[in-house]
Amino acid sequence: MKNILIVFLGLYLVSCSPKSDQKVEVKQDPLPSWNEGANKSAIINFVKKATDSSSESFVDIENRIAVFDNDGTLWSEHPMYFQLAFALDQIKKLAPQHPEWTDTEPFKSVLSGDMASVMKQGEGAIIKIVLATHGDVTADDFEARVKEWMTTARHPRFDRPYTDLIFQPMLEVLEYLRANDFKTFIVSGGGIGFMRPVTNQLYGIPAEQVMGSMMKVEYDKENKVINRYPELSFIDDKAGKPVGIYNFIGKKPIAAFGNSDGDLQMLEWTSTNSNSLMMYVHHTDEEREWAYDSLSHFGKLKEGLAVANESGWNVVDMKKDWKVVYPFELKK
Repeated sequence: MKNILIVFLGLYLVSCSPKSDQKVEVKQDPLPSWNEGANKSAIINFVKKATDSSSESFVDIENRIAVFDNDGTLWSEHPMYFQLAFALDQIKKLAPQHPEWTDTEPFKSVLSGDMASVMKQGEGAIIKIVLATHGDVTADDFEARVKEWMTTARHPRFDRPYTDLIFQPMLEVLEYLRANDFKTFIVSGGGIGFMRPVTNQLYGIPAEQVMGSMMKVEYDKENKVINRYPELSFIDDKAGKPVGIYNFIGKKPIAAFGNSDGDLQMLEWTSTNSNSLMMYVHHTDEEREWAYDSLSHFGKLKEGLAVANESGWNVVDMKKDWKVVYPFELKK
């Protein structure tokens, strides 16, 4: 009798075991670099509801639009915006063609390495530097300059290419959304010509899904090229962000991610959708990245944080919510 029971038990276990050609579904964590908590759960629950056809919060695939700021949301922005670092390097590189810069501010201070003086001159000085280095060039030549700089320039704190300083947890959010039929867009105050050459490589976001501030451009019929001029035609910041989304995407997002007051209107507009996710990245980790908000020259977050807290939006605490900040930390 004992032997018979053993045989039956063996047959039962075999019948319950998956066959060699059967696929065993293993549920993997879609956000492995996020610590368990309210913000990670908010992202996952939002996606589940938006993709569940039986849910009242279900969203058709064509309307699954998610928008992301870039500076401070997808990559770091300190000690200065990466685009500003590029512009400063370009001033030094182009200086031989502009001898007048040696006696003209803010170029004089840039060439002497006096960044404190540049910052004291305010936003107007920054705009002059950007216009001088981003205009009077063809679109193709400017793209080549950006690609070269991205390959050779090193971040002063980490001594790594600037392209290494993208946020691993946000890469996972992008991949998770796209795996669930969301279309992901960048909507940044940064220059569209500065971002587009690298966004597909870094984030999997193609150039046509990148919006940003724009220089005046015209088609040169004689030479068959696009020329860039030292004049801004659109600033994709603050109220400009929802306007840009309306003009270029044509649909209101259901998910928006930012990190500064410049993103507030984009998140506000997104919040008018019934099933929506608004999320701020709050920089709180001075050891692995930086800690800053209301007093920062770059990525100031004051009004947006107050509105987020009042409205019940999600605010990511970088120090508490993220297991790692950058992809290179995974290789340690």
